Amino acid sequence: MAAAQQRSLGDRERFVAFAFAAADLLVEVGADGRITFAAGAFRARLGRTPDSLIGRDAADVLAPEDRDAFAAAVALLPPHGRLGPTAFRLADAARTVFSVSGLQLASADAGPRLCLAFAPMPSPPEFRDNDGQVLLREATQQLRAGGQAKIGLLEVKGVEGTEAETRIGRLLGSQPGNGAVAARLAPGRYGVVPDEGGALPDLCGLARQLETLLGPDNTGVSIVATPIDLANDGLTPAQAARALRHGLAAFARFGSDGLRDAGFSDGLRGVVARVTSRAAALRRTVAERRFRLDFQPIVDLESREVHHHEALIRLEAGVLEPGEGPQDFIALAETIGLTEELDLAVASMAIAAANAVPEGRHLAFNVSGLSTQSRGFRTRLLALLDRDPRGAQRVMVELTESAEIEDEDTAAATLRALRGRGVPVCIDDFGAGAAAFRYLKSFPTDYVKVDGTFVQAALTSERDRSFVAAMVDLSLAVGAKVVAERIETEEEAGIMQSLGVHYGQGWLFGKPGPL
Repeated sequence: MAAAQQRSLGDRERFVAFAFAAADLLVEVGADGRITFAAGAFRARLGRTPDSLIGRDAADVLAPEDRDAFAAAVALLPPHGRLGPTAFRLADAARTVFSVSGLQLASADAGPRLCLAFAPMPSPPEFRDNDGQVLLREATQQLRAGGQAKIGLLEVKGVEGTEAETRIGRLLGSQPGNGAVAARLAPGRYGVVPDEGGALPDLCGLARQLETLLGPDNTGVSIVATPIDLANDGLTPAQAARALRHGLAAFARFGSDGLRDAGFSDGLRGVVARVTSRAAALRRTVAERRFRLDFQPIVDLESREVHHHEALIRLEAGVLEPGEGPQDFIALAETIGLTEELDLAVASMAIAAANAVPEGRHLAFNVSGLSTQSRGFRTRLLALLDRDPRGAQRVMVELTESAEIEDEDTAAATLRALRGRGVPVCIDDFGAGAAAFRYLKSFPTDYVKVDGTFVQAALTSERDRSFVAAMVDLSLAVGAKVVAERIETEEEAGIMQSLGVHYGQGWLFGKPGPL
């Protein structure tokens, strides 16, 4: 009788059973990125029923600090239709590391969908050097949403580059809970942003845990904890986000002293006031062209012949304060709304210099994503190109993502207009932010430049090598060639070439200098 009551399994049930043999959680995602089916140990892992996740964004299952990486991984699906096992942290208090794999399917009735399987892994991931981007995005999103964001900064002096720093990163990565995001901004310098509406973790308690972790032998170590209220104080969300970016950059470079010098002790308004006090001098620097362009070669990895050069800004003595570099100047220009003028000045000098470039080669100059969203900038840049047709035939534009592009339609129109003049377009620092994958889909693109952190991590990380290979596949799918930056050794060059990267840039091939 029992046998008579049994029924045959359908394909869906059979495949679900097979999947559960290797995974704790199963999720099916529709074309809009929202969950259409969920099954498994969600109640035990996340304290939620599978049904409560239906209609939610699939990234909600993951920790906030891994959601951008997940979006990037999903963006890489089209070339293969498959997401290989990849480590992500769940949105539970312990930030449990799971291996996530997926397969993209298409059906006539439901359209494309993504089937994801989550299986536990034994060890947590380590912080990356560019985890500060995650922290900045989380705080910026809260600022733009009008929330009263907070941030906690920890400087641990005396552990840079030691095994102790690795242990600190792991502790901070598992500590925050309640949706908080922790990240390393620089060696020995960390930040924590609570979930929207949440409380900032007890920084003094964290400092005590760090002291216990480091033990009594680390007598040369000191810990400085700084909680900061990011109240807008009348600033627009854009102004607040730019001030935050500048303040975090100062902390990453100079620690707690940099915070004070940047005006952060008075909140975001203090940062704006500090930068504004330098605005007149910065405007004169741009207007008087108190900078030059150095040029770094980008070579064909197979032939080692120079393919093109990138123009890099170098400031005259006395323009910057002690310890500042070109990137600090660019961040300052962005904070006071000087980005368009700076980009146009660099473009003018690069177009003039390109007249000396042999026919068939190009000279690349950077344009901020902020500038591409301005119709006035587009008109003035096209006028520069039209006034110097010979130089215009020998330049290309690298789109930088110092700030996320909000008006993608206007930015795309700017890039299309450039390509209409015969100017190739390169997306810079590809992989550093999830938005870059969206740009590859939305913007006309001839080249993609892989962020240097992936290049150097590929020496020791199979995951990073796979990620670079997937970037190459995705770029080829849209007709773009790939450049790898920050190549310093023959080993790095060989790995990049083996992964399908076409061109390389770095000290191995030449330092920036005269053209």
